[in-house]
Amino acid sequence: MTKTKTKKDKLSDKLFFSLKNCWEGIDTKTEKEIENLASSYKRFLDMGKTERECVDVICDLLEKNGFVNIETFNKTFKPGTKVYKNIRGKSVIAAVIGKKPAVEGCNILGAHLDSPRLDLKQNPLYEDSELALFDTHYYGGIKKYQWTTIPLAMHGVIVNEAGKKITIKIGEEPGDPVFTITDLLPHLAKEQMEKKASVAVEAEDLDILAGSRPYAAKSDSTDVKEVKEKVKLALLALLHEKYGIIERDFAGAEIEFVPAFKASDVGLDRSMIGAYGQDDRCCAWPALQAFLALANAVPEKTLVCYFSDKEEIGSAGNTGARSNNFENFMVLLCGGNEMALRQCFSRSSMLSSDVNAAFDPAYASVFDKKNASYIGKGIALSKYTGSGGKYGASDANAEFCAKVQAILNRNKVQWQFGALGKVDKGGGGTIALYAAHLGMDVLDCGVPILSMHSPFEVISKVDLYTTYRGYLAFLKEA
Repeated sequence: MTKTKTKKDKLSDKLFFSLKNCWEGIDTKTEKEIENLASSYKRFLDMGKTERECVDVICDLLEKNGFVNIETFNKTFKPGTKVYKNIRGKSVIAAVIGKKPAVEGCNILGAHLDSPRLDLKQNPLYEDSELALFDTHYYGGIKKYQWTTIPLAMHGVIVNEAGKKITIKIGEEPGDPVFTITDLLPHLAKEQMEKKASVAVEAEDLDILAGSRPYAAKSDSTDVKEVKEKVKLALLALLHEKYGIIERDFAGAEIEFVPAFKASDVGLDRSMIGAYGQDDRCCAWPALQAFLALANAVPEKTLVCYFSDKEEIGSAGNTGARSNNFENFMVLLCGGNEMALRQCFSRSSMLSSDVNAAFDPAYASVFDKKNASYIGKGIALSKYTGSGGKYGASDANAEFCAKVQAILNRNKVQWQFGALGKVDKGGGGTIALYAAHLGMDVLDCGVPILSMHSPFEVISKVDLYTTYRGYLAFLKEA
């Protein structure tokens, strides 16, 4: 009996795809590496709450690691050359030139830097009942009710008529004021709570409370007696005094409101990280760290790291993955040869570095438990995304999936499946289909995340580390 049981156990070990919790068996050295990566990542989250701020952090790190702006680079690309391009301050592409020419294919990581948020409308500031408010238009997929009654910070840029760019950040430093969106008290919310969650808070009700003190003239020369909106005037006066802006400057501004709280450890065991904007910065950061870890060696193939904008609204616009920015950068690596560029793409491999929904036992009914990704069980591979009948998916081919899995296995990086949910319960997309459109092999591959698209998303530190190691192995061996 004992011998038979042992044989069966060995056969099941060989044939079954079983996953352990990645925390099991972690040694002291690895645990320290996990915490170091998590600490640097939390700092990144706090410094980069908008795509522009993330680009600033990334470009600063690239330059500190010897990367040169490709627009000012006037030499011939040689193995080991490190170049990058800052695209309108909102997306970044960087490359380390390999021993093989780019036409023979590149190893590419592609993440996105934008996250769901509240943007100001073009004419946002108004006064009602002696309260000043900002009118917003939400960006990306959100549950609108989640954005009420939390502290919000104001980030962004305004460019005035003289062309001067003014950076605004209010609500992040100790002592800063914060903003909020009010909600109805339960005592009067009977009708509201009978509505569907999607309309319990309407989009037009996501107005940000900005002030309540009317303007007080500082001298007799300033006459405000005839001004009806004195609270609005007071806020405009404050903004003008500090930033030199006037109301019409809002018309073309990029002002975003994001949660004001900092990234934090979650759980008594501190095994998780909770923060705003982890989709997709929890993949962007390990991608950048893996890329930089290899930047000082001369790789066999050219390595490329791409951080795009506007993924949350379909990757459109001149800083999104559907623009020609990526091709424009890559053609330079191919010596300006269009045919070489096409050959490069057909021979390149890319991981679309993006998150997947982690299984949540509180909402088990919408997940396919057999195909879901789980917190603490490693980097998640998603062969396809999309919705319904795989609409909007690139659906990676079997050969490339096997190649990526083999790389991870050789490097002892635990990976797991990553379906978003049950087939007809919803869906989503990444930049993978735009990379696939160019002809390259691409697979979605990233960190499982809880409470995706909420103001406070949660990931596991060990998944962040496993994802870093997976990206590192891919860049080396693909």
